[in-house]
Amino acid sequence: MERKIIKIDEEACTGCGLCIPNCPEGAIQIIDDKARLVSDLMCDGLGACLGHCPEGAITIEEREAEPYDERKVMVNIVKAGKNTIIAHLKHLKEHNQKEFYAQAIAYLEENNIEVPKEVEDVSQTPKHSGCPGSRTLNFEKAKDNAVNQEGERPSELAHWPVQMHLISPNAPHYQKSDMVLAADCTAFSAGDFHKNFLKNKSLAIACPKLDDGKDVYKEKLKALIDEALINTLTVITMQVPCCHGLLALAQQATAESERKIPIKHIMLSLQGDVLQEQWV
Repeated sequence: MERKIIKIDEEACTGCGLCIPNCPEGAIQIIDDKARLVSDLMCDGLGACLGHCPEGAITIEEREAEPYDERKVMVNIVKAGKNTIIAHLKHLKEHNQKEFYAQAIAYLEENNIEVPKEVEDVSQTPKHSGCPGSRTLNFEKAKDNAVNQEGERPSELAHWPVQMHLISPNAPHYQKSDMVLAADCTAFSAGDFHKNFLKNKSLAIACPKLDDGKDVYKEKLKALIDEALINTLTVITMQVPCCHGLLALAQQATAESERKIPIKHIMLSLQGDVLQEQWV
């Protein structure tokens, strides 16, 4: 049958393995230092692994492939433990795969495996297909939000340009600075982005999902570390899967640089709340 399934660009793949934990179905393995699709049966074609590849080596294509088999997938899922079961069921829900979800629940019940309480009934999930980061959402704002918006707050941006393709690692504002590498959407979700994250720091922005030329980004980050001698790097991302590649890119650049600098990762919710802040 012809259906959607992932395609891995072997030349672009570096074998970093970041796609592996984000494919709970077990369709991808690292073989001969490259990510490989090992089974059409295991790949649902929904692309949970897409946003986790810093090289953009994974895409979705439509081709002849064996039908996806949820029951065979569940054999591997169950072996991996409760957290993988939860991740897989939520993955099916996010993509509105009601039939596969029902098959997964049936498999658990038939094998006397408790359905995790963390997973709500699929009927309560809004209809949506595609990347979770592209889901349409409306946020309810408290009526007293206006209290905190009186007066003007000055910009903390100290230089231009800021887009990764346009910046120069040799620019004076990057020399020995504490640098922020922010996903494009972060400043729009966090109301106090300038005050909380940008003050007294240099800045570069990028989109790990939509931008081309991520190899250029990595080389610039290496130059910023080894030549501009930045002191620290703070990577700010959104909670959506497609943002994870930015942190991976920064970690790759650091690993390949002669100098080693501390990296802090800050993850924001879709409404700008800090979900995670830690040195990595």
